[in-house]
Amino acid sequence: MDEETRYEAVRSRDARFDGEFFFAVETTGIYCRPSCPAVTPKRKNVRYYTTAAAAQTSGFRACRRCRPDAVPGSADWNVRADVVGRAMRMIGDGVVDREGVPGLAVRLGYSARQVQRQLTAELGAGPVALARAQRAHTARVLLQTTDLPVTEIAFAAGFASVRQFNDTIKAVYALTPTALRAAAPRRGAARATPAAGIPLRLAHRGPYRADAVFDLLAHEAVTGVEEVSGDRGARTYRRTLRLPYGTGIVAVQEAHHDATTGPGPGTGSATEAVHRGGWLDARLHLTDLRDLTTAVQRLRRLFDLDADPYAVDERLGADPRLAPLVAARPGLRSPGTADPDEFAMRALVGRAGAERLVERYGKVLDAPCGGLTHTFPAPAELAAEPGAPGALAAALADGSLRLDAGADRDDAEAALRALPGLDARTAAVIRMRALGDPDVAVPGGPEPVLDAWRPWRSYALRHLALAGS
Repeated sequence: MDEETRYEAVRSRDARFDGEFFFAVETTGIYCRPSCPAVTPKRKNVRYYTTAAAAQTSGFRACRRCRPDAVPGSADWNVRADVVGRAMRMIGDGVVDREGVPGLAVRLGYSARQVQRQLTAELGAGPVALARAQRAHTARVLLQTTDLPVTEIAFAAGFASVRQFNDTIKAVYALTPTALRAAAPRRGAARATPAAGIPLRLAHRGPYRADAVFDLLAHEAVTGVEEVSGDRGARTYRRTLRLPYGTGIVAVQEAHHDATTGPGPGTGSATEAVHRGGWLDARLHLTDLRDLTTAVQRLRRLFDLDADPYAVDERLGADPRLAPLVAARPGLRSPGTADPDEFAMRALVGRAGAERLVERYGKVLDAPCGGLTHTFPAPAELAAEPGAPGALAAALADGSLRLDAGADRDDAEAALRALPGLDARTAAVIRMRALGDPDVAVPGGPEPVLDAWRPWRSYALRHLALAGS
């Protein structure tokens, strides 16, 4: 995208590009999302950045009006299979916060210096700066939606010290943490407490077919781990989460919200402009608040919230076979998973088999909540299972098969297909859902999968599946 196109997106306040790039205004020292409702700056004063972290590294602070840190993530990170794309997915999953840059580099198979150089060259910010921007956003969510003490928020957001936390908040938002909390919009409801959970707004760009996603989740729900309740159109999806520092329970509402009144205090909401955007409401209960960033990113992958429906619908809508299906379901998503290892096992053994594994091996929650009683067992706990399930669990447990956010998709599929009892179709389904690959051709289906649908073949298969149901 050249600067002329970017400036036109800014001038027209085009929400389709929120999260795809950011612009900063040299005369004000502020950076914004493209759809910011403020007066359009003069072209000569505008600079463009691929990431919020790059704008922050250049000394710009986040706009308090459009909250550019709260936009959906770039769809590029779902599509790309190169080092930068894999690194961005892992940074989003909190790898740098937990393992540092050396841990990120080991997972990518490169040196820390090479990772730093590649990210800085393409994105204008290295892994530390990218993780720092993410920590600042997590801290803002906690400051503005909970009454947790500021010191507790600092460490929950991933900062190494309170001083580092204070300095970062001042640099990014030009406010102290206390002032940032005081500036939170009041919407008539009391702020959350840890016992009540953290309220979130899970932002997406463009139209979102929540009904199709919730139908699929209801069909696949594993008793004890997941449940879907309520009437169609107003359902609630709830599930347990197994996270790096503890466990969690999340509830996500099907009811769709359009961003007609500007962004709110949660994890992001797109501003209404030329194209419709919005969010899904959620509430998250965590045993350890350090898992907040990771939990949010896994929910975003499960609900495919960082997709670019405009690009998907444009490509698939050009095909005569798919055009009427796209017109009937604009914004259809290709859901992922909240736990890649769990999904791989479920894809292999089926729903009934998964429920058996949960009953036999699943960890019982300290405080069961309604129908949610267990977390899905970790791979190491399933390695003793006979046959293909045990082989899959052992490969996941010893690291010979990786399905994390930054795994190499080709290597992962090859490792899956080498396992006994796991066929090509199951491996492709795992690649599509567990690894979030938007361009998978699952073999053995009733319809031929065309190269003309690339790089969105996973979405094409969703359209065909719904048309045939």
